[in-house]
Amino acid sequence: MNSVRTYTYKIAGASRLSPRWPLPAGHALITNRGLIQIALSPNIPKYTICYPFVRRPSLARNMSARVHARVPIEPQSVDAPLTNSANFLVVTIADASEAVATVREVLADIDNLAKNVSIRDLDASFACTVGIGSDAWDRVMTGLPRPSELHPFRAVRGQKHTAVSTPGDLLFHIRANRRDLCFEFERQLLGALGDAVKVVDDTEGFRYFDVRDLLGFVDGTANPVGQDVEVATLVTAQEDAAVVGGSYVVVQKYVHNMDGWNALSTEQQEAVIGRKKLDNVELKDPAEGKQQPHKSLATIVDDNGDVHEILRDNMPFGNPSKGEFGTYFIGYSKELWVIERMLHRMFIGHPPGLHDKLLDWSKPLTGVTFFAPSADLLKKLR
Repeated sequence: MNSVRTYTYKIAGASRLSPRWPLPAGHALITNRGLIQIALSPNIPKYTICYPFVRRPSLARNMSARVHARVPIEPQSVDAPLTNSANFLVVTIADASEAVATVREVLADIDNLAKNVSIRDLDASFACTVGIGSDAWDRVMTGLPRPSELHPFRAVRGQKHTAVSTPGDLLFHIRANRRDLCFEFERQLLGALGDAVKVVDDTEGFRYFDVRDLLGFVDGTANPVGQDVEVATLVTAQEDAAVVGGSYVVVQKYVHNMDGWNALSTEQQEAVIGRKKLDNVELKDPAEGKQQPHKSLATIVDDNGDVHEILRDNMPFGNPSKGEFGTYFIGYSKELWVIERMLHRMFIGHPPGLHDKLLDWSKPLTGVTFFAPSADLLKKLR
């Protein structure tokens, strides 16, 4: 038998391929769980069953037709793969009525705008997720249901640090493995929006070595994987039947005091984070009532002992010539209260008064809450 190389992709539950979908030469192996293998050998049968998918790499993320196995609504690309580049674009909408009309038109056609860019390199895992802020929801989504938990970001004021609340009507979470694709999409997007919006923040994120933050630690270890991603991020009828397939999104732009952080010993840094710096091994938690590390304060366990996960797609950003070093936090969750409780534990402390010591070297400059509606709901803006 000839040697075989295979590539595995996720199509979010699709059971067959569109004949227009460009594939590498070879046979497509399709499963009823939405997994595809491209076998570079004629000796492989055309159909087979693959092993379960574990998040992440995805070529097929660029397909526009998606059938969600768990939620029969087409979601946005909330669980798009981690990429080498990203833009976090936050804008406000102008007061004029024609501005709202322009925004509705652009959002309704966002899939086609994304396709216009992503088609240029299908291996680049391009995706754009749109979030709509509380103040803008009723203006933009006129006549459509409002998410039950959606409200403006609530500032959290601790004894020493504050999670600030800042403006933002729309979020565009743009990512790809190529910086030029992010650039081109944002250029076309802002061109289409024109004077209808004003940019309040545009942060360019990048992959830093083996998914580390600029503090030197691996970021995102606690993220859910596989089917747990959609369980943690996508609203179901049990949470809010009116907005099934959507997700709450919270963003914060943190800047780091690198001089102060680097003055700490490695052991002191590890105590703040709760993990070993080199190999990412988790450290044992201190006793209840003592100062807790970041990884413990950012973990939410309810009264029944159940852990509530969120999906973090954080990315480093910075400009050494300006002394700017930071982490852009972006969290997706099917329930907003989970992220809000996490921030309360970090800034107020658990127990109160024992705040997250990471905040002594990391200051949030922004704080905005959005809801990313399903792709189906966006299309209703047409």
